[in-house]
Amino acid sequence: MRLFALFALVLLTACGSTYRDREAPITSMAIFEPERYAGLWYEVASFPTPFQSGCTNTQADYGITDDGTLSVRNSCFRNGELSVIEGSARVVGPGRLEVRLDGVPFAADYWVLWVDDGYRTAVVGTPSGRAGWVLNRDPKIPADRLAAAEEVLRFNGYDVSQLRRTTQEVAR
Repeated sequence: MRLFALFALVLLTACGSTYRDREAPITSMAIFEPERYAGLWYEVASFPTPFQSGCTNTQADYGITDDGTLSVRNSCFRNGELSVIEGSARVVGPGRLEVRLDGVPFAADYWVLWVDDGYRTAVVGTPSGRAGWVLNRDPKIPADRLAAAEEVLRFNGYDVSQLRRTTQEVAR
């Protein structure tokens, strides 16, 4: 797992490309409820990042800890093997998370750009524009919520033509 984290670090710092126009403003959720955000999310779409190359069945699981931070457990299957990285996220502003993953020596800014009223679908982006994700409580996202997520990404300067659907296969 440490090798995975180091690999992710190297690739993130080496990767200069972005998926959003950094001149465009980016906004996070003004009203964000970490308690409702906690739980299991399926990644249904993302912008390709080297550290997720070859991943299927990608999931993010958030929990509320005693100190008010969120626990983070990201997992995917790569070449038939489960790959997991854990860490924590601290709310640093409305809809803004500072995420620290085990073995990665720096924190990353993950902004919750949108969550639907039922906290069933979420859009997460990075101010740098190097990453972005569409998360859903179910592996299959309804077309209307995917369209809404794409519109949120577009509004925040993302080039949605580069958004890729994530394979979510039936449970193993």
